[in-house]
Amino acid sequence: MDNIDAPPQIFDRALLRTRLARAWRGGGGADFLLARVVDDMIDRLGAVKRGFPRALDLGTPAPLLARALAARSPARLVRAAPIVEAIGEGPWEGCVADHEALDFHPGSFDLVVSALSLQFVNDLPGALVQIRRALAPDGLFMACLVGGQTLRELRAALAEAEEEITGGASPRVAPFADLRDIGGLLQRAGFALPVTDVDSATARYDNLFCLARDLRAMGAANALTQRSRKPARRAVFARAAEIYARRFADADGRIRATFEFIWLSGWAPHESQRKPLRPGSAKMRLADALGATERKFEP
Repeated sequence: MDNIDAPPQIFDRALLRTRLARAWRGGGGADFLLARVVDDMIDRLGAVKRGFPRALDLGTPAPLLARALAARSPARLVRAAPIVEAIGEGPWEGCVADHEALDFHPGSFDLVVSALSLQFVNDLPGALVQIRRALAPDGLFMACLVGGQTLRELRAALAEAEEEITGGASPRVAPFADLRDIGGLLQRAGFALPVTDVDSATARYDNLFCLARDLRAMGAANALTQRSRKPARRAVFARAAEIYARRFADADGRIRATFEFIWLSGWAPHESQRKPLRPGSAKMRLADALGATERKFEP
């Protein structure tokens, strides 16, 4: 009997690993988005005035983040990559791991970080629970994943072209997470002091086919379980390129591609962490704090 509680299988994770391995065999490349995220993450970690002796880089598709963490000289650094080719060489312990089936002892790490990988997890709530379990008390989790506005231009152009030529549209761009959902998932997973925010970047390309080439080099081509198994018609992509150029090009003719990044962080609970005040425990009226006159409301 099927498990009615099993999460929906949105992504074909075996195919994702195959695509990533193929990208690595092709020399990798197209890591400019990851490099941007890694730089930002190191800046964010630098604002935390404490050390993390035991750190885990979870699922980041290339060792850029692990190298940056190694520069902080943790006592133990583990890189858990989705495929063996992506582990890389450096002063870290390497293993192949799946976000949805982590095999770390509870309390193994003081820091868990992940860059541009959690967006492809089918059971994100379950993955967050496992990450929380792997953290020691007062340990920090920080991650960046692709958000829902990513590749909105490509999604629109492909849908319009396929509807026009075939009379229907098949899913080709992943339904990425929404910022409003992430904070609640962190709380459900048991994280204290959860924080989320979002930023975005725009890349420019000569045409849709140059964008598609970069996506393949990232190992991020279509891996949706509901994708069409029929060979894609060239006419659809040719028409999509025309629509893209008409609707989303700058004055110089180059097209824009939006990439949205959702940042999330949370701490494994510890008694030393600040707690929210109990309702009614405030020692100053809001009106006094604002220097305003309090007036009663009469309907």
